Amino acid sequence: MIQQFYPQVPHSFRFELNKDMHLAAAHFIPDERAGQCKEMHGHTYFINVTIAGDELDELGFLVNFKDIKELVHKRYDHSLLNEHPEYNSQFPTTEVVAEQIWKRIEQHLQKRRNKPTCIQVVVRETPTSYVVYRPKPEEL
Repeated sequence: MIQQFYPQVPHSFRFELNKDMHLAAAHFIPDERAGQCKEMHGHTYFINVTIAGDELDELGFLVNFKDIKELVHKRYDHSLLNEHPEYNSQFPTTEVVAEQIWKRIEQHLQKRRNKPTCIQVVVRETPTSYVVYRPKPEEL
């Protein structure tokens, strides 16, 4: 995999963890205004998740990389995004996918004793198009 560089998020946390993943998934945006994206089609998504925090857990992890992979890759790889319940009220655009990934990860992190937080999710849909999702400070 070619090393990816993503926009940095200024923060004052002691630790920052980044997890890169790629997965294959299909979606469609059932609206005439979406143009070609109205038809079902697939992407190899490249995803980067940035997690930050001040405290490590008892093993010395901010969070285990495999936990993040299971939350995202295991859920979405080789699936039709439109069939996931989190997209019942919104179409799975790249922007919405990035936000939903953040929500899923953040819910998991808030259960951890050391309370890390997800400060950025990048979803690359094509080699030339990506979305950066950053929560508002009050959501962290």
